[in-house]
Amino acid sequence: MAAMPNSPLSLRTLVILHDLLMSALAWQAAWFVRFNLTLPHEPYWSMHLATLPVAVLLQGMVNWRLRLYRGVWRFASLPDLANIVRAAVIGTVLLVLSLFLVMRLEDFPRSLPLIYPIFLVVALSGPRLAWRLYKDHALGLPVTQPGAQRVVVVGAGRTGASLVRELLHSPAHAAVGFIDDRPDLQRQRIHGVPVLGRVDELPAICERVEADALLIAVPAATSPQMQRIVRACEASGLPFRTLPKLADLVNGAAGSLAELRDVAIEDLLGREQVRLDRHAIDARLGGRVVLVTGGGGSIGLELCRQLLASAPARLVLCDQCELNLFEAERDLRRSTGSGTELHCVVADVRDEEGMRRLFEQHRPAFVYHAAAYKHVPIMERQAREAVRNNVLGTAVVMRAAAAVGCETFVLISSDKAVRPSSVMGATKRLAEMLCEGAQMRGASAAGATDRSTSMRHVVVRFGNVLRSTGSVVPIFERQIAKGGPLTLTHPDMTRYFMSIPEAAQLIVQASVIGTGGEIFVLDMGEPVRIADLAEQMIRLAGKRPNVDIRIEVTGLRPGEKLTEELFYSDETVLPTVHPKIRLARARPIDVARLESELAALEEACAGADETAVRRLLLAAVPEYSGGGDVVADVIPFRRRGAP
Repeated sequence: MAAMPNSPLSLRTLVILHDLLMSALAWQAAWFVRFNLTLPHEPYWSMHLATLPVAVLLQGMVNWRLRLYRGVWRFASLPDLANIVRAAVIGTVLLVLSLFLVMRLEDFPRSLPLIYPIFLVVALSGPRLAWRLYKDHALGLPVTQPGAQRVVVVGAGRTGASLVRELLHSPAHAAVGFIDDRPDLQRQRIHGVPVLGRVDELPAICERVEADALLIAVPAATSPQMQRIVRACEASGLPFRTLPKLADLVNGAAGSLAELRDVAIEDLLGREQVRLDRHAIDARLGGRVVLVTGGGGSIGLELCRQLLASAPARLVLCDQCELNLFEAERDLRRSTGSGTELHCVVADVRDEEGMRRLFEQHRPAFVYHAAAYKHVPIMERQAREAVRNNVLGTAVVMRAAAAVGCETFVLISSDKAVRPSSVMGATKRLAEMLCEGAQMRGASAAGATDRSTSMRHVVVRFGNVLRSTGSVVPIFERQIAKGGPLTLTHPDMTRYFMSIPEAAQLIVQASVIGTGGEIFVLDMGEPVRIADLAEQMIRLAGKRPNVDIRIEVTGLRPGEKLTEELFYSDETVLPTVHPKIRLARARPIDVARLESELAALEEACAGADETAVRRLLLAAVPEYSGGGDVVADVIPFRRRGAP
């Protein structure tokens, strides 16, 4: 019945005429069987002819009411059959009631109401089932169970074949074909399921085979490949799901239906799997004591997960937020099968005495300093708090680490530290300078004892991390769930993105290849337009940008930049032993001046002098482009504070 796909009115008319004809034939067949396969004799022949229009008319009305004519005959299914049975029973009851009112059913054969609906169900459902079987056979598709969801699998590799093998045993799903770009697989069959064509042909193929859903089984797909597949899936108008990335399937059964999930934005923005020098990492961290500040945050927690893979003797997490620490401990307790001691401590990096006691108790060999305030608009209004936590807190942790002879101090920095336009970015740049200065002097920037001379200071700088606390992706997801609008500060804003696991893995790798004083910059790939990100997330949610969900431009917030940078123009960028880690050759630091400005900042914070804090920050970070009336006072202050 799909001969006229472009003429829905004509198609519906054909379906109606077919069902009316089948009703008439079923009524006649019932009379024929009632009279022992012979024509009824008088007066029954006249009664048969008189009741035939009534039976056909009533049944046609019932079929219309129950929507048997709605749409094209796609395929016979259990819901279709149930609807046909319902229509036959209701039509028969109405027919009997009508005949009772008209003729009191005098001399009417009592067996007809029992025989007629049986013939009617067969007459209405038989052609539908036959058409579906014919069409599947003509297309070379496997026969599917009635009522099963017809699925096209994108990817005919090992994972796709494994997925189809599971589908063969699932009564709720039926694989009708593969989509794959490899020429050698075209027109081939895998587990009896044909490879129907390439990704670019996917929308037309789905229409031809009358698919209900798409399953993406390409766990090793790169970001561009995944974007192309998703575009084709979106063009088909069908729902689609995917299997996790290859790295997530290592410890599970690839192709398991239980692992199918919606396509996430990470699938489109992610990059190739990180390859680590696990031997070098394990050799440096295995059996050692490692401490992570900010261990309850997004980066800190994932960093702890990665560190546990190297089986340190003890892993110490400290975090100011009790709830984050509680959740982190519950998460990590499930991963400490290597015998690593796990210690979770509520602590504030600004608390000098608390940090001193913590470091003396555990005496870590490696310190990963991830504790920081990072939200630009909030820190723009609270420069004192940003400096106390991001700058003075870093100095406190560095002093405590140096005092116990820590081997390596790793600062987690940000691309916002490059030519900062915000308070938050300026504090991260100043923290970088503290590490550089400490390495240059062979001691901590705050003047620690000689026990600190051997400590390596390593800075790791990278951009935005997907799904980190308060980042744009979770915000957009919540706005989409509420029906919008999505708030965008500027249509041309771009940002660098990487996943949390990738960032944490590269931080660990950088920490063991550094000799001290380096600024390692993670390869962030190409910047992403936030407007494109918003539109893609809306489409992944099955909505249309600016139709179903509006995107609203709100304007840049204080301290925000349109674009972020990873390097200063005068920094020398060098490769490292890892292809995704680059080295930014540090610029000379006036250590004496830096220490003087740090002392002045500490004094201003102690006096809660917000204006002085901003002036000092501008003085200490020459690249900081802070605005407002503070700028006018920069030069006079720098004359007073400069050595």
